Amino acid sequence: MEKLIIEAIKIKGKCPVFKVGYKMTIKGPKIDLEETDAICTHAFASFLPYIVALRKGVKPSEIGLGKGEKAYVQCLDPGPPYTEGGTVIFEITVVEDETEESLGNSEKSD
Repeated sequence: MEKLIIEAIKIKGKCPVFKVGYKMTIKGPKIDLEETDAICTHAFASFLPYIVALRKGVKPSEIGLGKGEKAYVQCLDPGPPYTEGGTVIFEITVVEDETEESLGNSEKSD
C-alpha cells in the first residue's frame, strides 16, 4: 500500500496550525495520527481531491500539480489582507511500501 507524506514547505502569513516542516502521513484511506504533526480542515480540503489519484500512481504532472515526482498544493486560506490567517504550500510525496513490493517480487519468482 502506498503512503503519502504531505509536508508544509512554505507559509505565507500566519498559519495557526502548521509550521514549516510539519508532516501528515496518509496510509491507504487512513491518516496515520502517530506520523502526523497537525491536521487542518482548510488544508485538507486542498489536497483531498488528489489523494486517491496520487496513491494509484497518477503522476503529479498529469494533473497539473508538479513537474517531477512530487505534487504541490496550497491551502485554501488566502491570508492577508482577506483573512487573519495565512496560506501554506504543501509538498506531497508518494512512498511505496517496500514490504508489499518485496512480497510481490517473491510471488513473481515462484
